Amino acid sequence: MCGRFLQTASGDELAEAFGLDAAPVLAPRYNIAPTQEVAVVAVQPKSGRRALAMLAWGLVPRTSLGGERGFINARAETAWEKAAFRDAFARRRCLIPATGFYEWQKLDSKRRQPWLLRLASGRVFAFAGLWEPAPAAGGPRTCTILTTEPNEITRPIHDRMPVILDPADHARWLDPATTLPGEARALLRSYPADRMTAFPVTTAVNNPAFDDPLCLAPA
Repeated sequence: MCGRFLQTASGDELAEAFGLDAAPVLAPRYNIAPTQEVAVVAVQPKSGRRALAMLAWGLVPRTSLGGERGFINARAETAWEKAAFRDAFARRRCLIPATGFYEWQKLDSKRRQPWLLRLASGRVFAFAGLWEPAPAAGGPRTCTILTTEPNEITRPIHDRMPVILDPADHARWLDPATTLPGEARALLRSYPADRMTAFPVTTAVNNPAFDDPLCLAPA
């Protein structure tokens, strides 16, 4: 799963990386946790332009009657056919900008070591995401991150990893005309391990309320 990530790129970097008309104003985030607001890039139906919005992390189907816990992740292998994600997979795909993500490696029955994984280039990237309108029972718009099989750098740490999209695939992922089930699903693969780096970090990141550059301190 992907249960924590960071997004520290500037507004100018986001605008350049994701084709936004204007640079958004966002504070750097070092420890983004479920239920918190996250920046999401999606295509606006009327204009066809990309825009950035803030959504709650944890997808709640719009048919929800209230009280359900949101899905922070969806399995790339099956999301397209699951009732909770089927419509979003077909119509509401999005990019979720990030500059890294955390996974916890099990050391023994009581101890888990957090690791920071990011691109070797240090540049901002995008998770493949799905978003959902506000549920009928009320609440915010929500989103989820798709996960897939781990690559070679992630496998010793965790048995799943978020889908990181190649920039060349951003347009196809966002385009609702991308055919299903074949073309969109083909984009959901493990990111090449040789383009990533990983290192253990301080357990301060275990606290979801701690959002500070010290989260990046090596263990």
